[in-house]
Amino acid sequence: MREYKIVVLGSGGVGKSALTVQFVQGIFVEKYDPTIEDSYRKQVEVDNQQCMLEILDTAGTVSEEGGEQFTAMRDLYMKNGQGFVLVYSITAQSTFNDLQDLREQILRIKKGLHEAQINPRHLIMSMCLSVSVTRLEKMEAMRLESASFDITSFSYQGEYPVSLEGQFDNVVTQQSSLNDVPMVLVGNKCDLEDERVVGKDQGLNLAKQFNNCSFMETSAKAKIGVTDLFYDLVRQIARRMPENQPKRNKRKSASYSKNI
Repeated sequence: MREYKIVVLGSGGVGKSALTVQFVQGIFVEKYDPTIEDSYRKQVEVDNQQCMLEILDTAGTVSEEGGEQFTAMRDLYMKNGQGFVLVYSITAQSTFNDLQDLREQILRIKKGLHEAQINPRHLIMSMCLSVSVTRLEKMEAMRLESASFDITSFSYQGEYPVSLEGQFDNVVTQQSSLNDVPMVLVGNKCDLEDERVVGKDQGLNLAKQFNNCSFMETSAKAKIGVTDLFYDLVRQIARRMPENQPKRNKRKSASYSKNI
C-alpha cells in the first residue's frame, strides 16, 4: 500500500488540528494547544486505490524556550513531506499574510534537498564523456577529457547510454518540479461568514501566485471540504510519483549545439 506523507502548516489558531482531527477521527475539536505537534495515520481509498496517509499536524505557536528546536523540526518535516496543506483563517488577515513565507521556506528546503542529492552539472559532464563520440575525432575527445571546461559551452551530438538515461530524466523532471510541490491552499472557518476579513478572491489570487496550486475554503466545524482537501493532495502526490511519469524510449539521440 502506498504511503503519503502530508504536512499541515499555518499560524496558530487557524484550525489545523481541527481539520486534521475532523478528517481522521470525524470529530470537531473546539480548543487545542497551539504548541503541540501530533501525527496521525489513516487508511483511505482514493480513486479505487488504497492509501495510507501519514499526517503531521504542526505547531502554529512556538514556546519561548523551544525556538531553535522548532526551526530544526520544521525544516525536517518540510524536507520529508510529500505534500503540504497551507491553512489560514478567513477571519484573520495576518494568518493569510504568513503563508507566502511558509511556501518560500518549503521551496527553499526542497531545493536544498535536491541539490544535495544530485549535482546535474557533474552528471551531465560524466554522461557526455562516457558516450561514443560520433562527430569529434579521437584526439579531440581525448583533449576534452583532460581539459577543464564549462559544460554550458560543450558541443556534442550522439547517443547517451541507457544506464544514464534514467538519471538524466530525473534531473530534468526534478528541476522542472522544484516550484511544483504538491500543495493545497485552505481558507478555514468559512462557516464564520459574518467575521470574514479575507475574501475568497484573495485566496484564489494567492493560489495563482503559488504556481496555480489547489485552493478551497473549508470548515472543520461544519465538515465542509475537509475530506476533499486531503484527497486532492493525495492525487497531486500520486501524479508526481515516478511510476506515473511518461516512460521514455530506451535509447535516444541527444543534441547539445553550443560551441566549444
